[in-house]
Amino acid sequence: MPKRDYYEVLEIKKGASESEIKKAFRQLAKKYHPDLNASNSAAAEKFKEVNEAYEVLSDAKKKAKYDQFGHAGVDPSYADGNAGTGFGGFSDFGMDLGDIFENIFSGFGGFGGRNNSSRTQNIPQKGENVEITIGLSFMEAALGTKKTIKCNRRETCGTCGGTGTAKGHSAKTCTDCNGTGVVRVTQRTPFGTVASTRTCNRCCGAGTIIEKPCHECGGRTTIQKNATLNINCPAGIDDRQAFVVPEQGHAGFKGGPNGDLEIVVRVEKHEIFSRDGYDVFCELPLTFTQLVFGGEIIVPTITGKVKYTIAEGTQPGTTFRLKNKGIPYVNSHGYGDAYIKVTVEVPKNLNTKQKSLLQEFSDSLKNGKHYTKSKSFFEKLKHDLKDTFT
Repeated sequence: MPKRDYYEVLEIKKGASESEIKKAFRQLAKKYHPDLNASNSAAAEKFKEVNEAYEVLSDAKKKAKYDQFGHAGVDPSYADGNAGTGFGGFSDFGMDLGDIFENIFSGFGGFGGRNNSSRTQNIPQKGENVEITIGLSFMEAALGTKKTIKCNRRETCGTCGGTGTAKGHSAKTCTDCNGTGVVRVTQRTPFGTVASTRTCNRCCGAGTIIEKPCHECGGRTTIQKNATLNINCPAGIDDRQAFVVPEQGHAGFKGGPNGDLEIVVRVEKHEIFSRDGYDVFCELPLTFTQLVFGGEIIVPTITGKVKYTIAEGTQPGTTFRLKNKGIPYVNSHGYGDAYIKVTVEVPKNLNTKQKSLLQEFSDSLKNGKHYTKSKSFFEKLKHDLKDTFT
């Protein structure tokens, strides 16, 4: 069957950025990883196809060749339906179009380094990152917290120590490539014979052959584990933001460092507080008499109660600011502010005496200058609705 377009394989559009390609690969690699789909043979083929597409599109030079020439630019065995025309494409000569241009034009700086990824397979490499999502309460996110979490990752096999070989055995140097991971080949082309290098088929670029694989990891050097980790969540992190725990991801290759652990947080809503950036907002219910007389009140903040003095006759809806009483900046100095909006709580379930006293108080305010807003409100309406308010 003809190969699928690599962009189609990774479910992205042509012209996707490096980060978009990487993100798509991670999602699909997780979805089809053989360790997570042991009973699904089709998943293994999908995983192989995804890896092949990513190997090309993640390499800027290979990607450029693929974008210009398609599969013929990166795969020497690919023929694009030209059979029977007398010339089946450059593949009829048993060569890779990408190799031709690489060897001819490498001196001009246009190509070169085609097999860089193959040549680096035999050296220490950093492991892939792991991404997980955890839940935090509003206060945990605002003030920071310690968490014990679990994450599924590949760890260096403890039985073989990451060698991939059974106890008492060791990996042998590949005789085809002499441990380099690549072999030199010559190709007959319309321009003459061209020499190039390719990943060694026998050792798959590793440079060594494992004749007696470890019974625990099967020669893969790593095993899948659910690791339990104690982490520190930074103060000030917000919903859907992420932070990184260095070197707690998948195990590295050939002694390379572990990848990182990327943690995305989902923050629960709070019953009283809300936030916008690093500022905190709160509605504070006060009694009618507190607003009338003013004075010292107790105000809640995310770090505890504070005292604040309000003016006599403070109106409902008034908002005041408490500087530096908001959320701390993530991994930095400084704080947001707290904004407190005053509301009035109307008393309920009054007895007869209380109602009488309140009515007497209300009557004493008639024809006075105590309700300036109400008086101004109706005076403004008289001009437009004079028939109703005269």
